[in-house]
This record gives sequence, C-alpha cells and structure tokens, in this order.
Amino acid sequence: MPELLTIEEALGLVLEHTRLLREEEVVLDSAFGRVLRKPARAAVDLPPFPSSAMDGFAVRAAETPAELPIAFRVAAGATPPGPLPAGAAAGIATGGTVPAGADAVVPVEVVEDRGDYLFVRESAVVGQHIRPRGGDVGAGAVVVESGTMLGPVQIGALGASGVAAVTCSARPRVAILATGDELRNPGEKLEPGQIYESNRRMVAAALAGSGADVDVLPVAADDADSHRIAMERGLQADVLVTSGGVSMGPHDLVRRVAAELGVEEIFWGVAVKPGKPLAFGVRGETLVFGLPGNPVSTLVGALLFVRPALLARQGHARPRPDYLGGRLSTAIRRNPHRDEFVRARRVESSDGVLLEAVAGQESHMIVRAASADALVLVPSGEGEVAAGGGVRFLALD
Repeated sequence: MPELLTIEEALGLVLEHTRLLREEEVVLDSAFGRVLRKPARAAVDLPPFPSSAMDGFAVRAAETPAELPIAFRVAAGATPPGPLPAGAAAGIATGGTVPAGADAVVPVEVVEDRGDYLFVRESAVVGQHIRPRGGDVGAGAVVVESGTMLGPVQIGALGASGVAAVTCSARPRVAILATGDELRNPGEKLEPGQIYESNRRMVAAALAGSGADVDVLPVAADDADSHRIAMERGLQADVLVTSGGVSMGPHDLVRRVAAELGVEEIFWGVAVKPGKPLAFGVRGETLVFGLPGNPVSTLVGALLFVRPALLARQGHARPRPDYLGGRLSTAIRRNPHRDEFVRARRVESSDGVLLEAVAGQESHMIVRAASADALVLVPSGEGEVAAGGGVRFLALD
C-alpha cells in the first residue's frame, strides 16, 4: 500500500488540479458572497465634496475665538448658497457640504448659538471636523482587490464609491451524493439495519459560505448501475462530492465506478484522523471528491479539501483553511502516524481561546460533535500536547 499523503501534500494536489471558472459581470445587488476577478475601482471621490464630520458651524479658524454672525445654515444634501462671508459662520449638519472659504467646523456642543449670532469660545484648528474631498478614496483608486470574497463591508464600500457592477467568478456548481442501501431520510420509518442520512445536508451546510450553488442528489443504492447513473449526473457539475463507498468493502463502489466513467484518480488516502480513506480525482475540469461515510470524517474532508477547492476555482486569494490559534485545556495524546482533528468547545479566557475536547471522538459520533464549535489540529508524533499547549483549530460556527 502506498504511503499516505500528508494534509498539505493532498491539499497541494487538489489546488494544482483546480482550474478557474469563467468571469461574469454581476450587479452590486447580487454580488454578496461572490469572488472578485478584477479589482473594483471607485467611480467618484469619496467624499465627493468637503463635508462636515459634526453637527456644528463652519468658520475660518483664524477668525476664532469670536462672536460671529450666522450667514446661513447648510443641511445634509443641500448646496451652500455661496462662499462663507468673511467674519461670519454657517450652521452645518453632519455630512453637509462645507462652504468655500471655511476651513474648520466647530461642534455645536462647544459654542453658544444665539440665533443670528454665534459665540465661539476657543480657537479652532484648520481642518478640524472636515472630511476632505477624496479623503476615503479617490476616483479610479482600487476599492476592493481581486481575489476578495465580497462581504457586507465590501458591498458597502463599493456602493459608496459609485460602483454599480463588478467582475466576478461564476459560482461553482456542486453536486453532493450519498451512497448506501442503509440510508433513509429523516422522518421516514427505520427498518432493522437502517440509519438516517445526514452527510449530504452537513456537507451542503459546510460549503454554504463558499460561494457555490449546491445540488443535493438522491441517495444512490449499493449497486453499480445506481452509482453510475447518479455519478454521471453529478459529473455535470464543477465539483462532485460523494459520501461513503471509498473504503475496501464489497459495497464500496465509488472509486471503481468513477474510474469507469473516466475519472482520473489523483490520490486515495490521507494521513489524517478522521478521514483517512479520502479519494480525489478529475474528469476534464470537474473535481471529484470521494469522502468517507462516517459523518465526522465527511465533515473534515469537506472543510480541509472541498471548500478550499471551491474557493480556488473562483480565484480566491486565500483558499486554504483558515486556522485560528488557541490553547488546550487538558493534554491530548498525539497519534504516531496521522494528524488528528479533535472536536472541542471554545472558551474565552483572559489570555486567549481555551479549547476543551468534547466526550466521544469516534468518527461516527456526529451527535456528540454537536456541542463542539472547533476542530483542533493535533499534529502527528510521539507523546502528547500538554495542557496549555498552543494549537491551531478550525471554527465550526
């Protein structure tokens, strides 16, 4: 049997065989969760005019402190009637256009407004409480770089910069298939030897933030014809993810049928626990992931390999898993041969995140895993990672 690949070796092969999807123009209202393929540039200066950062009065700093007549008042969205006269002040709302001639804004809280006159008690400083034109971004400057997945902040920045449409990657189409005669849908009656199927829903949820359109296929029975029909349908997607049927048993048909359908197997088996019997292959530009059937193994495979592949297909700048740092609450023994992912709960402490392993770490124990919000990476080796030792983890929320 060939030596198992490390997680990094396997992920490297996945990304090496991943091809970019086509580009398309997307209106801003539909761009949330999409990955930019070209930098998005501001259509205007932001702010597009000098504006007030406070409710107050626009003045010439050199004319303060003083008692000044109020020449006019400027509401947000209104145009000043003209330049600020010498020796005068102008009332101004937050976001209002600073009139020509004014070089400072004094807040309403530190002046005495007498209706027609204003008493400024202290000297103003040139530029205070004024947002200069283009102070946030200049027209033509990059607002969001290519390779960025657009979230709420990016959408807001693009809208404020006058960007109406952006160039994004097409959404990858993902087909998710589970195999096994024993699988039934929740709500159906279980006969002896049957279990409820959960992996398709779990994988779909794990990929929900990846920008993909997910198609959950019907369960395939444990015979070659059923596998062939289901997998041929799934191979029409950009990524096919199967669950179960990749081990060495007589009913483990996924790898054999995949080969018959023209899938080139790139690797089988990764030095990770849970999730060792994981297969990866390609047919044309379609990526094929054969995940193990045990639920936690399926979850680990989806997060370590499938999600990064989906991000890479869209041109994401950082497709690899996003590990965070924390410390163990109790010691955990290392596995001599495989990196291991331990389900744990995060506890915020004064000096960082503390990680408490949950009871029941077998790969079939998905209900025990429901109380976890982290997958802790325990590197392979001898001995143990001591209590208080630093580790990396993947967030599950």
